[in-house]
Amino acid sequence: MTRERGFVVAIANQKGGVGKTTTALSLGAAMVRLNKRVLLMDLDPHGCASVHLGLFPENVTFSVHDLLLADGFDPELWRTAVFPAGKSGMDVVASSVRLTELDIDFKGRENKGLVLKNLLAVAAREYDFVVLDCPPGMGVLLVNAIVASDLLIIPIQTDFLALHGLRLIFDSIRLLNKVLPRPVAWKALATMYDCRAGACRRVLELVRGKLGPKLFKTVIDMDTQFREASAQGTVIFEVAPDSRGAKEYMALAKEILAA
Repeated sequence: MTRERGFVVAIANQKGGVGKTTTALSLGAAMVRLNKRVLLMDLDPHGCASVHLGLFPENVTFSVHDLLLADGFDPELWRTAVFPAGKSGMDVVASSVRLTELDIDFKGRENKGLVLKNLLAVAAREYDFVVLDCPPGMGVLLVNAIVASDLLIIPIQTDFLALHGLRLIFDSIRLLNKVLPRPVAWKALATMYDCRAGACRRVLELVRGKLGPKLFKTVIDMDTQFREASAQGTVIFEVAPDSRGAKEYMALAKEILAA
């Protein structure tokens, strides 16, 4: 992964509740523990990743919204918007509820789908790995994240209803591929797996059959330690480094680095 800027991973699924934010936080934290310099950008207006790490809206003066509205890369604004690594080990740019207005803010803006990509071309040079926690709905923000990414990771809850969300984001990828110079690079990740449930086993088998090598070998099981980490405002590696969830996200990180 030798490059001028960090490797950018977007975590997205247009269906909520599939482990998107957990994946963003845990994968980023795993990369830190593999000695990578990691930046997490919370692009979800709900700000779950930001709040999880203790960055509440009232404490955030400048957010990713300000960076996206700026005219190009502003070093001073960037330094102000980036929260240095805390217990998670990652630098973080927090979300803002004003991201819901971005489609209006970008109205008439030229090359509006390339704003984040152009920003990271400069800002991500000091990082090895950049994680984008994406919004659930398709709009200019999610388009920016996908276009800026080197790899789109699609978490899929091992539940039959989750397969509908997969169809939605595949439709979006097909639309983007018609206008992008290169196809979107993506892989799916099975999450919230419970081997005791026959329905989970059937969904995993179905997804493996349909996606083949486009599905990560790593499978993320249900683990109560994710909730415990959230309650403590940190990542699973700080709460339970030897837990199943921690080991699986470490395996995912190594699988990505080995690709």
